[in-house]
Amino acid sequence: MAEISSGGEKADQAAPAGVIRVVGAREHNLTGVDVDIPKGLLTVVTGVSGSGKSSLVFDTLHKEGQRQYLESLGMVTGFVSKPAVEAIIGLSPSISVDQHLTNRSPRSTVGTTTEVFTYLRLLWARAGHRPCPACGGDVPPSHEVGEAVPDAEGPEAGAPEDAAGDEPPVPCPHCGTLLPGLAMGAFSFNKPAGACPSCTGLGTVIRADTARLVDEERSVADGAVLGWHPRLTERNIGVLRAAARHYGFDFDPDLPLGKLGDAERALLLHGVDSPEFRRLFPGVEPPARVSDGRFEGVAATVLRRYAERIEDTAYREKTERLLVKEGCPDCRGERLRPESRRVTVAGTTIVEAQRLPLGELAEWIGALAGRLDAEEWAIAEPVVADLAERLRRLAAVGVGYLTLEQAAPSLSAGEAQRLRLAALLGSGLTGVLYVLDEPTRGLHPADTDRLIGVLRRLRDLGNTVLVIEHDPAVLRAADHLIDVGPGAGRDGGRIVAQGTPAEVAAVPESLTGRHLSGAAGPPTRAGRRPGGAELVVRGARAHNLAGVTARFPLGLLVAVSGPSGSGKSSLLLDILAPAARRRFAGASQAPGEHDGIDGWEHLDKVVAIDQQAISRVPRSNAATCTDAFTPIREAFAATPGARERGLAPGHFSFNVAGGRCERCTGAGVLEVKMHFLPAIQVRCPACRGRRFTPEVLAARYGGRDIAEVLEMTVDDALALFADLPQVASRLRLMADVGLGYLRLGQPATTLSGGEAQRIKLAKELGRRSTGRTLYLLDEPTTGLHAADTARLLAVLQRLVDAGNTVLVIEHDPDVIRAADHVIDLGPAGGAAGGRIVAQGTPEDIARCPESRTGAFLR
Repeated sequence: MAEISSGGEKADQAAPAGVIRVVGAREHNLTGVDVDIPKGLLTVVTGVSGSGKSSLVFDTLHKEGQRQYLESLGMVTGFVSKPAVEAIIGLSPSISVDQHLTNRSPRSTVGTTTEVFTYLRLLWARAGHRPCPACGGDVPPSHEVGEAVPDAEGPEAGAPEDAAGDEPPVPCPHCGTLLPGLAMGAFSFNKPAGACPSCTGLGTVIRADTARLVDEERSVADGAVLGWHPRLTERNIGVLRAAARHYGFDFDPDLPLGKLGDAERALLLHGVDSPEFRRLFPGVEPPARVSDGRFEGVAATVLRRYAERIEDTAYREKTERLLVKEGCPDCRGERLRPESRRVTVAGTTIVEAQRLPLGELAEWIGALAGRLDAEEWAIAEPVVADLAERLRRLAAVGVGYLTLEQAAPSLSAGEAQRLRLAALLGSGLTGVLYVLDEPTRGLHPADTDRLIGVLRRLRDLGNTVLVIEHDPAVLRAADHLIDVGPGAGRDGGRIVAQGTPAEVAAVPESLTGRHLSGAAGPPTRAGRRPGGAELVVRGARAHNLAGVTARFPLGLLVAVSGPSGSGKSSLLLDILAPAARRRFAGASQAPGEHDGIDGWEHLDKVVAIDQQAISRVPRSNAATCTDAFTPIREAFAATPGARERGLAPGHFSFNVAGGRCERCTGAGVLEVKMHFLPAIQVRCPACRGRRFTPEVLAARYGGRDIAEVLEMTVDDALALFADLPQVASRLRLMADVGLGYLRLGQPATTLSGGEAQRIKLAKELGRRSTGRTLYLLDEPTTGLHAADTARLLAVLQRLVDAGNTVLVIEHDPDVIRAADHVIDLGPAGGAAGGRIVAQGTPEDIARCPESRTGAFLR
């Protein structure tokens, strides 16, 4: 094994051929690291969470690769800071495939993201049959078409509506009626030519939940409208009476809402401009002024304010409790206009095609040659060839269970990353450094081998593939392995071992090596807890679930396993979690389709913790999200230095005026517009990135100012605030769930999905438990090294020992082996999943020949 010397090479010394040489890397917690990365190989960088892997791979290598590439093109890079490294020699242009979801638009789907749907639209525009609206006869595709130009897709697209060409009208061969020519835009739910007019192509509509807005038993004068203050009620009664006079009826404010007539009810809830009210008075124009009766409507007001403040996260979350999202009543969630939904290719509509799992869609595409006539096939063949290749790449990265209609924001970080990886397979680039961040995230072990094959294909094209990973199968498949550590934060930042997987496994100082060699086995527990009462979900049919009845024994650690797309999230997060929120918190969101849930009486609280971002606001950070920052500010305000200066806790907040730097309003950075380039952030010249005024920074606690505390890791801050129980208890919980390496001031927007989930878990653990709580967790070990997984498991076992129930969606065999009970879904993903293959102890699952999870447990 090649050990790394602490001295390193001189920066001006050329790197050996075939090597990327890093000299003196000091980014974040890296301790002047020197390391050689072989070119043209699959290199895996591993180590415990917070050891410095991302600092080396993304913040040093990838960032410098981008900077050098821009510099070589003669582009200005003065604002792009060089990472803290003495030198990087032999660096290739780099392409990053990280875990951050970039497109959260509800209009973006798997189909638009991968461009597969764009090719489907071209196929339907060129080879589609449709019924004549006049006689009902079949109208075959016209072969007189404009120039076929696949147009851009999605709300950000700038392509013109007729990007597929001007299509001439098509006569019906039976009755001669002229039909408009079919263009690609007719099949896009993101364009007026194709979108359902009722939902504008979203497939869903939002309506106000009137049960939460008004009390049917009371009158308007008696406070029936729950959000109105008495003075506002008095004013609005006058407007309602004026509106009623305008339309020739009476509005009685003393009549209970349940006894109001249709006109009075439509006026109160929807207002004079609404379709619900105007259809009752089709020939009457609404009043011009509010004083004359131009009443907006209680429900209409809520919807308008929600639309106006959609970017205000706090307001949106508050208002969503008053709204109900439901399928569009006109298109029934199919998003397209009726005439577009009736066009078929080989008897299949485009809606039916985009609802097929990608694997089945590939089979359907492959059979088209024998189902189209010669003229149609001549037009369809080039489109089908491209489609088949794109679908083949998607199957290769293990997402064949997804459908084209699945919304992009609903994808896990791992799924989004694998979609990008599929696109890279078609690029044909060579000599590139590909940098990937845990591509196995959310992937069942049965699918890992296929992903390893993709990484090797990228390597075999002549590229260098650098992967951050914890998965043992990927570690063993590496050509070269680099273990960073030995610990996290200040205890990490060194190269502990590197070489082949076998060489790293032989290094006793390497935690990774010990897990590879088997010297550090998975955490074990003596015996399984016996099950008692059960929570039973009957007839679950959400998404691909095949009417299953799942029995969850309470008071145990229960793992829900199965291949990607087998129905795990549908069962726990789409049915059980919303049903629990509705029962215990009165939430309005309806759970996925099922017959019922029995056993709620055994629980008094359900906590569902997913991997959604905690906040999209950069000012939110690890300390504020766990409520640790409030007692920290109070501790600073109580110091002698703060009292001398008259500083209160608010002065130590970077979110309010008073003690923060007003040049950057407490952000520490300023945004610089780069015209045709993306805006970049530079350090604030006034406070030099420290966020606060000099007066506030003069107050110190334990020798540290507030800016220094925000730069500390959780582990370091735990030592500083050991004597403050309110702070120490919160920080200790963060450390217990494997987040001791996080900086207190790390923006929430930079946290991975796994980190966000563990912060939510730490916050929940800080609340008092009654011992009758059900915790639902979505792959809590995401992004964790095997050593960190053992720590997290200890926390989960403590929760169960206190009488609670923990349900985890998991792929990690170590977690599944540690569970008391396992429910294994499958046997595959998509339409081939949705059944309970096996349930019982991990040993029972291992004995089931049909279980793909059981094969790995064996």
